[in-house]
Amino acid sequence: MIDSRKNIQDLIAFLYGDEQKNELTERLWQRLEAFMRDYPHARSGASQEQLSEKDVILITYADQFHELQRPPLQTLQTFLQEILGDTINGVHILPFYPYSSDDGFSVIDYRQVAPELGTWQDVSRLGENFRLMFDIVANHTSARSEWFQKFIAGEEPYTGYFPVLDQDTDLSKTVRPRATPVLTPFETANGLRHVWTTFSADQIDLDYSNPLVLLEMIDVLLFYVAQGACIIRLDAIAFLWKIPGTSCLHLPQTHAIVKLFRAILDVVAPSVILITETNVPHQENISYFGNYLPDLKRSDEAQMVYQFPLAPLILHTFLTGDASRLTDWAMGLPELSPGMTFFNFTASHDGIGLRPVEGLLLVDEIEALIQTTLAHSGKVSYRSKPDGSHSAYEMNITWYDALNDPAVPEPATDISRFLASQFIMLSLAGVPGIYIHSLFGSSNCQVCTGETGQARSLNREKFDFPALKFRLAQPDSRDVKVLAAFLRLIKTRIRQAAFHPSGAQVVLANDPAVFSLLRRSPDGKQTVLCLANVTSTTHRFRLDLQPGLLDINSIWRDLLSGQTCFATPNRLEIGLEPYQTFWLSIVDPGSHKTILPHTKEYLHERSSGLYPTAQDRC
Repeated sequence: MIDSRKNIQDLIAFLYGDEQKNELTERLWQRLEAFMRDYPHARSGASQEQLSEKDVILITYADQFHELQRPPLQTLQTFLQEILGDTINGVHILPFYPYSSDDGFSVIDYRQVAPELGTWQDVSRLGENFRLMFDIVANHTSARSEWFQKFIAGEEPYTGYFPVLDQDTDLSKTVRPRATPVLTPFETANGLRHVWTTFSADQIDLDYSNPLVLLEMIDVLLFYVAQGACIIRLDAIAFLWKIPGTSCLHLPQTHAIVKLFRAILDVVAPSVILITETNVPHQENISYFGNYLPDLKRSDEAQMVYQFPLAPLILHTFLTGDASRLTDWAMGLPELSPGMTFFNFTASHDGIGLRPVEGLLLVDEIEALIQTTLAHSGKVSYRSKPDGSHSAYEMNITWYDALNDPAVPEPATDISRFLASQFIMLSLAGVPGIYIHSLFGSSNCQVCTGETGQARSLNREKFDFPALKFRLAQPDSRDVKVLAAFLRLIKTRIRQAAFHPSGAQVVLANDPAVFSLLRRSPDGKQTVLCLANVTSTTHRFRLDLQPGLLDINSIWRDLLSGQTCFATPNRLEIGLEPYQTFWLSIVDPGSHKTILPHTKEYLHERSSGLYPTAQDRC
């Protein structure tokens, strides 16, 4: 067993040296002991036991839904209960603290709920029915925050909370996600100071070389756990530690702080999960799992990392009608140790990142994604490179419009293509993250971008809740068709043990027109063959069956449509319509019935006419 206190002391010694390790460890340990006295229940459970196939996380703003004379957080709860029911069990509420810009990611006060959104009591009520994910915006704070205002006033200890450099400091090696200057000048009581601003002049980076800053953010971390956070999202964590003359990205000190956060949670709240948000190339991204500790059967950094390459790879797949790139990448995914998993998503409040597919897609293939985004009325954001040039960083567009040309709508085909893309995301090993706009197949909000001047606003439209409910009452609307089919996908998935995050995954590479993989439950009792036609044409899929991988003489039934498929000796052949998908499970040979916990629900939905009637045979 690891000595938790010594582990924490060693990490502090690495960050601040032996001279400060004893005093800082004691100050930190006092905080942890006080927390454990006040919140003894937080110590129960372990994170690796918490995740299952039932976990699906909705990503939403706190003020996503508005109605008169009611706080948005309360309206959000109504939406979750009335529209989604028990389909989704987790909610990532994007920063709901007082803020000054970037739709919440320029935090003025980490410990308050923005009064226009509601109260901590509203957040707590949400936590009664849903696992909550909070952001800790650890890299920077608002220029209007109390800490920075006291820095401007020259008050101690805040004069040491922010990195101040000479304006002529060589920062050419610094890797950044923006094209704005690294340093921003501010007039202070001590004269003109040039302060580090990775993201914008309103988002002031914190100086973690000052241990007081680390202790402040640890207090924030513990506060969020006390307020009911089950998952802590470490926003923009890769940029945390700054050393001029280096890339200032993924520095060892940054990884040490993630390890420290994890070590702290393992002591006081082992059921709380850390997830890192690092929009970077794949190998850099997965480095935030850290090292696996066999004796403890866990990693020493994050339990989950965002699966950033997935969105651009799926987009490339459907735009080209070729799953080869996606298949090659998925085949190379590491087999994760227990307690570690990916957070799979296609859309989020941000754009579709392009850095994660560096080395996975060719330059011309990435350019094709950019040109399609622009042709579909989207926008492209750029970043500064160390050599002074600019390159595309992300594409700003809704996921539905990225896949489908809004100028030439073909509703039936567009919806099928969109749902097939979500089917792939839901099939892969990990925990699905679903951005609120994907539930409705939202289009770009040009008015929103016109109002804010921000490209990301295309994908951040807010809803008038009564108007949305009216649209959802129209059976022929796109909102209804997408929502009903999407929820049915989710309802089916969460009932299949094969989709457990730790379940085995075998990616098949026998047909570029079909993305195919096998998922198997951790106990080996259920296998699901996942097939998605990524083309606009009918296709015949053939799979040679191998003993040990798949039963060579088996009967399969689609978990979604109820279609039955019979394998001929050593081969399974299935016809797929354009963008058709299958989750095929072996029929119990004794009863000739598929293990479908939702059979009654399926029959009801099929008879209601909400979903297309499928053929009885493949």
